Amino acid sequence: MSGILDGKRVLITGVLMESSIAFHTAKLAQEQGAEIILTAFPRPTLTERIAKKLPKPTKVIELDVTNEEHLNRLADVVGEELGGLDGVVHSIGFAPQDALGGNFLNTPFESVATAMHVSAFSLKSLTMACLPLMQNGGSVVGLTFDAQYAWPQYDWMGPAKAALEAVNRYMARDLGKQNIRCNLISAGPIGSMAAKSIPGFGELASVWDTRAPLEWDLKDPEPAGRGVVALLSDWFPKTTGEIIHVDGGLHAIGA
Repeated sequence: MSGILDGKRVLITGVLMESSIAFHTAKLAQEQGAEIILTAFPRPTLTERIAKKLPKPTKVIELDVTNEEHLNRLADVVGEELGGLDGVVHSIGFAPQDALGGNFLNTPFESVATAMHVSAFSLKSLTMACLPLMQNGGSVVGLTFDAQYAWPQYDWMGPAKAALEAVNRYMARDLGKQNIRCNLISAGPIGSMAAKSIPGFGELASVWDTRAPLEWDLKDPEPAGRGVVALLSDWFPKTTGEIIHVDGGLHAIGA
């Protein structure tokens, strides 16, 4: 039986650990018939080692989304490998340590600017770098963490995710005429490398133990990966500017 991504060519960022949503997205995408390419920063060799655990070999290229030289050469490098693109997965987020862990009121602007650049503006810059390869339309999917709320310890990554969600809506507006869909998966907490960089992550994640209608497993990134793959497929042909929650339903519950 054919997969829902048969014939699709997809660029996936953020594969750092086997426990990451990006890794499971890559695995599922290959299983569903896609040809993929991975980007990595700052340690492409780490991603190359993790990539060996995927069902099929895949190329890993270095990409710092804040580096204009890297972005300018991206289309040429990916084009040589895949010929074009049908999908882009943005799984990139970073904030300096002084922007996390309860330091919200004391974080300097330089750290906030870094968080915004890497975590939000990069959705636009990555997409524009890939745009020449998406001549027949396609799907851009990013990952967010519900920015409706002020989460414990999350601090300036909260506003950065809010900015990411706004960027997604504006991209949906401006790229729709090129038949490019732009959507986000809002995932519950996963015990990934990104999570480990957040001081007090356990306090944040514990909310899911008591409030999520569906049992949530910090060690299982596959549901979120399935959501990303679904949005990359042709099964959501007229959905754009959307945020799909894969969080056990917690977003729908009050106290």
